[in-house]
Amino acid sequence: MENPSQQHIRIEVSDGASIPDPKDRRIVTAWSISIFGAITSLILLCLLKSDPFWNMLQFVSDGVIVTFQVTIFSILLAIPIGMVTGLGRLSQVRAINLVASTYVEVIRGIPLLVQLFFIYYGLGRFFGVGGIPAAVIAMSFCYGAYMGEVFRAGISAINKGQAEAARSLGFNQSQTMRLVIMPQAWRTILPPIGNEFIAMLKDTSLVSILAVADIMRRGTEYAGQYFNYFEAFTLVALVYLIITLILSKGVSIMEARLNYYDR
Repeated sequence: MENPSQQHIRIEVSDGASIPDPKDRRIVTAWSISIFGAITSLILLCLLKSDPFWNMLQFVSDGVIVTFQVTIFSILLAIPIGMVTGLGRLSQVRAINLVASTYVEVIRGIPLLVQLFFIYYGLGRFFGVGGIPAAVIAMSFCYGAYMGEVFRAGISAINKGQAEAARSLGFNQSQTMRLVIMPQAWRTILPPIGNEFIAMLKDTSLVSILAVADIMRRGTEYAGQYFNYFEAFTLVALVYLIITLILSKGVSIMEARLNYYDR
C-alpha cells in the first residue's frame, strides 16, 4: 500500500549529534578527521603519559557501562512515551490533544538538570528513588517530550492518501495507524531516534550530580583524589567524543540502509 513515488523524508533534530552524510563517500571528512584525532590523541596520551592517563582510563571504564545502562533504559522508556505523545498531539479528541501538548510544553520548558533534582530529591522524599532510577525516570520523561515531536512529524509526513486508501479497503482508524501509517513512518522516525539516543548519552553526564557512577562521575572522583582536573576532564571529553562519533556513524549507516530500501 506504499506509494512508490513517495520520497524519503529526513527529520532534522538540531539538538542532537552531527550525523555524517550517508551520501558522502570521501575518505577525508569532518567525521574521519575527528575520530582519527580523538583515538590517536587518547592512545598517545596513554602511551606517553601512562600516569595519569592510562590509570584514569582504567578507572573510568566501569563508568562507560553505567552510562550506557542509563541511556539504554531511558531510551527504551522514552520511545513509547514519545509515541503516545506524538499520537496524542495528532488526536482529533480535544482533551487528549490538550494533555499531550501540555506535557510537551511543560517538560521542554524545564531544564533536564532541574528535572533530575526534582525526581531525586523531591519524589525521593516520598518514594525513596535511587540515583539510577531517578536518572532513568527524569531522562525518559524529558526525552519522551522531544520524541513526541519526532513521532508527530514522522506520522504527519506520510501522505494522507495512504490513510484514505486503507479506509477504502475497510480498515478502521486503529488498523490504519498500526498496519499502514506506522510501518512507513518508522523509516522516517528511526534516524532522529538514533540522534536522540546520542544526545541522551551526552546528557547522562548530568546524572553525576546524583552520585551515579557514570563516566563524568568517575572522572570527577579521580580528579578529586589526585588533583589533576585538567588531565581527567581531557580524558573524559575524549571518551565521550569517541563514543558519540562511533554512534553517529552508526546512525548514518542506518539512514543509508533505510534510503536504500525506500528505492
